[in-house]
Amino acid sequence: MGILSLILWLPLLGAFLVLAVPGRHVRLIQGLALSASAASFVLAWGLLVSFDRSQSGLQFVERMPWVPELGMTYALGIDGLSFPMVLLTTLMSLVAVVASFSVRDGTKGYFGWLLFLEMAMLGVFLVQDWFLFYMFYEITLIPMFFLIGVWGGANRAKASMSFFLYTLAGSVLMLLGIIAVYLNNPTHSFDMVELVKASSGWSAEFKTFVFAAFLVGLGVKIPAFPLHGWLPLAHVEAPVPVSVLLSAVLLKMGAYGLLRITNMLPEGLDAFSTTLFVLGLINIVYGALMAWRQTDLKAMVAFSSISHMGFILIGASTQSVTGFSGVVMQMFTHGIIVGALFLLVGMLYDRAHTREIGDFSGLSKRVPVYSAVMALTLLASMGLPGLAGFVSEFHVLVAAFNRWGMWVVIALVGVLITAAYTLRIIGSMFMGEFNPRWAKLPDLGARELLTLTPLVLLMVGLGVFPGAVLTLVTSTLSQIVLALK
Repeated sequence: MGILSLILWLPLLGAFLVLAVPGRHVRLIQGLALSASAASFVLAWGLLVSFDRSQSGLQFVERMPWVPELGMTYALGIDGLSFPMVLLTTLMSLVAVVASFSVRDGTKGYFGWLLFLEMAMLGVFLVQDWFLFYMFYEITLIPMFFLIGVWGGANRAKASMSFFLYTLAGSVLMLLGIIAVYLNNPTHSFDMVELVKASSGWSAEFKTFVFAAFLVGLGVKIPAFPLHGWLPLAHVEAPVPVSVLLSAVLLKMGAYGLLRITNMLPEGLDAFSTTLFVLGLINIVYGALMAWRQTDLKAMVAFSSISHMGFILIGASTQSVTGFSGVVMQMFTHGIIVGALFLLVGMLYDRAHTREIGDFSGLSKRVPVYSAVMALTLLASMGLPGLAGFVSEFHVLVAAFNRWGMWVVIALVGVLITAAYTLRIIGSMFMGEFNPRWAKLPDLGARELLTLTPLVLLMVGLGVFPGAVLTLVTSTLSQIVLALK
């Protein structure tokens, strides 16, 4: 078994071990879940030492026939596009496991589904066969349905059903696209590399049709306006660690798939580039305006994610190395930042039992560590220079200005709205007169600091040294853009 298979299947092994333990042994269940997720994390991040940044193709490839009669192959591999997503998934899954130690009801089922979800997410980024991609993409629905539906908030049934139906409906069209390219491949294979080679013989009209099918299926997960309806409710009702994975990783599956199909369907991307740009502008401004209106902190973070995903759509529309680099950087940095935001909102809610922004003022006087970390994370989400969020957005805006000119000003309106509501929240919650209602509010504890520290370090570190991610992706993205010419 290769190292990528170990990274992929260790969480599933952990899930089976958790389910084999009697539910009363909570500490053992937590330890098994932590061990499985940590092992996958160590193996994935250990690949940084041997990953060849100058190589554009797949590395650590594992390939064997799975269902040869139908051309299905168990094919794993990573390149500059998928590797950062594997790193992000293992990191945020480990963070989510640690953050879930406060779960006391149905512990065995909860951690079993959480590890199953990690395996499914890793599968999306590791597989190099479109049928397997679709399979893992769809499998993520099952643990998310139960994690929200069983351990979520008051409206959890509606939220889990909405998430499930939206994603399933979009995925049907993506499946049709996968079947179409399979049938038009002379070798009748789902292998991603083979399909890229075979695509040179397809007509531009066929590629445009298939790209449209993929775009709808992947757009639900991004989510692109107007396919975003499931997101706010799912975020608000999901348990905090599940919200972390939903925003940090699951949203990136759609963006990853969008970039992955570009070298197979370049004419499709070219035909829909204007559509992607317009949808990106709508996402940025609409998401920012809706975030501005929210009084619930968790709902604000959810709508801000819609705004930030707009930069991914705009970056993809540029068909340039700079724009694509901004997309991958945005996927990685947004995952870290929004994950930290949901953790911090959850930590405040556990103490105060309210998420209403207006209920808090002057918190820096009582909980200075929490206030500092929350303010830093909000500023990173805003895109403050020197923090991770700025680098990705700057790449996208530069590439978009080069392609679309002054229309980029509309995106800057969304950036200004984001800055306005971010500074308003920091001012109203952490400055001003202290609300004596929170006189006994405790500051961050050791486990909470342990969970947040790697995310904060990455927020600052990638803002100062963005090349740590950019050097991983440049060779692969350059090859993809070359195929678009």
